[in-house]
Amino acid sequence: MNAHDLLWIGFDGKDAAEVPEAPVPGAVILFARNLDPDPLAGPARCHALIRGLQDRWGRVATLPVALDQEGGAVSRLKTWVGPTPGLRTLWRKGGDAACAAWGGRWARGLRLLGFQVDFAPVADLWDGHPDTGLGDRCASEDPRESAQAAGAFLHGLESAGVRGCLKHYPGLGGTTVDSHKTLPELRDMGQITRNLQPFRALAHRDRLVMVAHLKTPGTCGQPASLHRGSVAGNPWGIAGRWIPDDLEMGGCSDIPWVQRVRLALEAGHEALLVCQTRAGIEACAAAAENLPEALWRPAAERFAAFRRGLPPADSGPFESGAWAAWVDEVKEEAARFL
Repeated sequence: MNAHDLLWIGFDGKDAAEVPEAPVPGAVILFARNLDPDPLAGPARCHALIRGLQDRWGRVATLPVALDQEGGAVSRLKTWVGPTPGLRTLWRKGGDAACAAWGGRWARGLRLLGFQVDFAPVADLWDGHPDTGLGDRCASEDPRESAQAAGAFLHGLESAGVRGCLKHYPGLGGTTVDSHKTLPELRDMGQITRNLQPFRALAHRDRLVMVAHLKTPGTCGQPASLHRGSVAGNPWGIAGRWIPDDLEMGGCSDIPWVQRVRLALEAGHEALLVCQTRAGIEACAAAAENLPEALWRPAAERFAAFRRGLPPADSGPFESGAWAAWVDEVKEEAARFL
């Protein structure tokens, strides 16, 4: 076990041979840049990519391989399956039954490709603001409805064998800027309290919870993602398998890597999400390995336990017939909502 086991990395390339051997991560995430857009060749190529990464890094315990597959505006599989409804559309047109059905539907497709984790659903409150990157990814402005929709989606995912991830705790509703670009800030304690409600309802000790880069009066000038009093030491009794949103995002990128990684581990995260650049991965890895073992080892042990709890990675051939039938189902069901 070493500090690199904490790395949850993105990379460039569409084939396993293109992925550098080191540093050895604890998990990976794929983006559209990793998927061949050809709807005939692409899915099998994705399956082969994941199989190659499992053969390389998943022999002792399953390598968590994640995708952001929410549907709607955030659908990495769009070039293969076409347009699909987002969470708000599902909730407004079909309620929790539709949210659960689509969670299960996405999980079945992801399992066919070899994924174990879907970084979904969004549990933030809808506010209609155009500049946050959230929009109709959020089900409702009502905390109870947001919890119902996200909870149903999660139930569908998890019932079909894919781990979900609640995001973006403690809630970005009411913000006005995109945390990919800069650090959002919320001062309205009423809004903050409302934002928390879906997470209080749905988070638990064995569920992934992604923490936003967000400044509030309680974060002591830091992003919530790097503030222990907002994460593992939060005053609301919210527990989870904490991970920060991408540590290369603009919401935290002005903090030096050594401090960024130290604060993330002190906050209670059990993995370090670094999605965009090779330089970022190497800087994060170097920062982690130079920290005291007493700081990184407890997180690495928790993340190792998470990996051991995943089902075995798929070792069979790509099921092209099952995939084609699934795509037909997705297109048919999407037409009912769009």
